Amino acid sequence: MSTEPRINDRIRVPEVRLVGPSGEQVGIVPLAKALELAQEYDLDLVEVAASARPPVCKLMDYGKFKYESAMKAREARKNQAHTVIKEMKLRPKIDPHDYDTKKGHVVRFLKQGDKVKITIMFRGREQSRPELGYRLLQRLAEDVQDLGFVESNPKQDGRNMIMVLGPHKKKTEAMAEARQAQEARKAEAKANPGRSQNAAEFDAAEDEAAEVEAEAPAEEHVEA
Repeated sequence: MSTEPRINDRIRVPEVRLVGPSGEQVGIVPLAKALELAQEYDLDLVEVAASARPPVCKLMDYGKFKYESAMKAREARKNQAHTVIKEMKLRPKIDPHDYDTKKGHVVRFLKQGDKVKITIMFRGREQSRPELGYRLLQRLAEDVQDLGFVESNPKQDGRNMIMVLGPHKKKTEAMAEARQAQEARKAEAKANPGRSQNAAEFDAAEDEAAEVEAEAPAEEHVEA
């Protein structure tokens, strides 16, 4: 069934409670009179409350109304804060370079306002040394304490040890900052038209990625 309201000739009632184009109450009028007024104003007669008795109809530009409603819904989706959980997997005897790389991902996730599930994977004899994983998780939590906090303390889960980090920054704040940075880059590009094409393409790709991130599903598990 269509969820769109009935408009103009699709309205099939003898009379309607009419609302004018500026929101003024016209009163109960015959349908033919309401349609006549719609033609005079060069507007549409739109049924806005079908269950009322008589139904409430308003004079408006329905095409413009649909467009503005779609734009508002799109903006609301962009500003919506989603609960996103990223996942990072480490080994208890991780190489220092690999640790720095993984920590960099965790920092980026927390800056974006996302939670991060840290999983330490034990293999073979490592399973008899859970303190190695615990110390690694403590170290990571301390390294990123300016950006996040331990939301779920380390706990053993079979062959793995798991800890969840939560961001200090709310998702909405991170999204607002990302949008401000995007606007600043656009302003800079406008002020410096001689900037390299590669830099412009890079910024455009970042902006597209940020928009996709903002419209991501309510929960996401990412393995890095």
